[in-house]
Amino acid sequence: MVQKYQSPVRVYKYPFEMVMAAYEKRFPTCPLIPVFIGSDITYEHRSEDGSLHVVERSCKLNVDAPRLLKKIAGVEYVYFIQKNTLNWKERTLLIDAHNETFSTRVLVNETCSYSVHPDNEEWTCFEQSASLDIKSFFGFESTVEKIAMKQYTANIKRGKEVIEFYLNELISQGITHIPRWTPGSPGGYQHVSRMATSGHLCSTEPPAPETEAPSQPRAETAGHNPAPEQDGDKLEAEYIERYLGYLTPLQESTLIHLRHWLQETHKGKIPKDEHILRFLRARDFNIEKAREMLCQSLCWRKQYQVDYILQTWHPPPILEEYYAGGWHYHDRDGRPLYILRLGQIDTKGLLKAVGEEAILRHVLSINEDGQRRCEENTHLFRSPIRSWTCLVDLEGLNMRHLWRPGVKALLRIIEVVEANYPETLGRLLIVRAPRVFPVLWTLISPFINENSRRKFLIYSGNNYQGPGGISDYLDKEVIPDFLGGECMCNIPEGGLVPKSLYQSDDDAETSDHIRLWTETIYHSAFIYKGAPHEITAEILEVESVITWDFDVLRGDVVFGLFHSKRAPEVRQKDPASGTTTTAASNNVQLIDKSWVLGVDYRRVEAPLVCREGESIQGSHVTRWPGFYLLQWKMHSPGSSIARVDDVLASLQGSGHKCKVMYYFEVLASEDFRGSMSSLESCSGFSQLSGVTNSSNKSHSSSLISR
Repeated sequence: MVQKYQSPVRVYKYPFEMVMAAYEKRFPTCPLIPVFIGSDITYEHRSEDGSLHVVERSCKLNVDAPRLLKKIAGVEYVYFIQKNTLNWKERTLLIDAHNETFSTRVLVNETCSYSVHPDNEEWTCFEQSASLDIKSFFGFESTVEKIAMKQYTANIKRGKEVIEFYLNELISQGITHIPRWTPGSPGGYQHVSRMATSGHLCSTEPPAPETEAPSQPRAETAGHNPAPEQDGDKLEAEYIERYLGYLTPLQESTLIHLRHWLQETHKGKIPKDEHILRFLRARDFNIEKAREMLCQSLCWRKQYQVDYILQTWHPPPILEEYYAGGWHYHDRDGRPLYILRLGQIDTKGLLKAVGEEAILRHVLSINEDGQRRCEENTHLFRSPIRSWTCLVDLEGLNMRHLWRPGVKALLRIIEVVEANYPETLGRLLIVRAPRVFPVLWTLISPFINENSRRKFLIYSGNNYQGPGGISDYLDKEVIPDFLGGECMCNIPEGGLVPKSLYQSDDDAETSDHIRLWTETIYHSAFIYKGAPHEITAEILEVESVITWDFDVLRGDVVFGLFHSKRAPEVRQKDPASGTTTTAASNNVQLIDKSWVLGVDYRRVEAPLVCREGESIQGSHVTRWPGFYLLQWKMHSPGSSIARVDDVLASLQGSGHKCKVMYYFEVLASEDFRGSMSSLESCSGFSQLSGVTNSSNKSHSSSLISR
């Protein structure tokens, strides 16, 4: 398996020429990088005007590997070939490196670049990517892979420190400005070396024009305040450290790869970086497992409009009065603090008064609000706050809380929260746990992720007071009065819900709170081999706009759009028996097998292959009245578009059923823009990319985002 690494963008707050002078000091040897023994120039070329300088070096490395492994391999040192292409005119340095030693057994390729910051020409950006492919190594492939990745990631951080060290050395020597290249100047390494070794600015170049004189170099490298959100394609290292927290180089790389995949497949709307990171942490930075979990959650959010919950959800008065929970300042680490007096909640009464769906939606709104508060505290405390703390008071918990429907509802809530809000809980403090608590814990603990369970601190009786208690995590000024603290806590006290507020069975079936959760504009459909799913839109006025938004939940599908003057007949096919009925089903076929493409119906959009996990949005401006058919069919690898993973999937038998979640709408052309914007999330969960949908007044247009 090929190991890949991608760095975030590292920003040096110095001009490109200063960074190049610092970089050159690494050669021919660098005491600050012990594994770098030395280098020899094997090829060098300068352009006539001095703007381009190409250098190829053979670099000698002393890899930190076990002595036995070196003896078996028969080598003491490892040699790399490094090619540097420095363009003084464009102010870029491209570095390509690959191993010369063991190149038939191990392939290491590295690409680095230095360039001018797009928003500040006095700053310099650095990016780095690498791949490691171990084909064979005397049976030690796994060991070599671990050694190589450990060595590489250790050198990444060291490389940044080396550049900063030499930049400070240049400044201490009085070199605070190096003129940019101009036609006729010597340019190149010779120019920089002469200045770097002289200790002062000594150049035969003509001085830079007065209007181009750069400002003094910026020495404050730690005070940079990047924007809270990174809307572009790249992440900056300082942004990650400031807003997301410390990550190892490999963790940074995994975040960048998953974020890039989402940008490619979910154009127009992707989760914020902190949300992507939560799913990665929940799956121990296994990118495949995290991607699967995240994609399922994104579809769930879209289907039930969770992005809008803080704007649309208004808890009924009964919940506001009898749900004994609320936000209460923050803990000592700056995490938002939520207090839940679970022992005071009448679970049975609330379920009978408002229903399970309303309670679930209320809990989800609490989780959404918790994420928003984490972002606010990140700005307030100038430190990454990724999770919140929950204090659960169990005083009053008894056997009535073990009412079977109540426990069932609790387990469902835990399941939904665990699947869609991973790593949002920083710490759970359970106080005054009664004797009945072990029974409840035995019922619910199997449904709680192991990472979450490790964050539980349980105190029975009054053990929460004193050293080792909750005062280790909460300042005494915020400990609630009902726990012996000094702070008045203004959350509802709960209590028994009067039976007069219970809903009858008929009321429960028609409750607005029930329907609020179950109603959705999205539909789901299964797609089988030979049984596509099709829907129709009847168009009476030309230049109407058909819009669609769908997610591929399972398998790979081909999406197409067709037009017919004939009204199709709705048919439902049972994939198991192959029989056709007229009963309603989530797999509907409209195009009759007797229809001839080009005669009875025509294709109006090119077929689009959509991969599992992708989110697709698009539109079509109609040219003719009649019936337009949207079709999803299973993607079978063909000779023209087959890929290796397609063939593997078919061999493994994993492509027997696909599933999509879709929504479509027909609009007048003038109403198109507003509708498409409603399909994009504007909540705190998601960030919109620079791609926006716009209407097209032409007769036929398509806007498909993959």
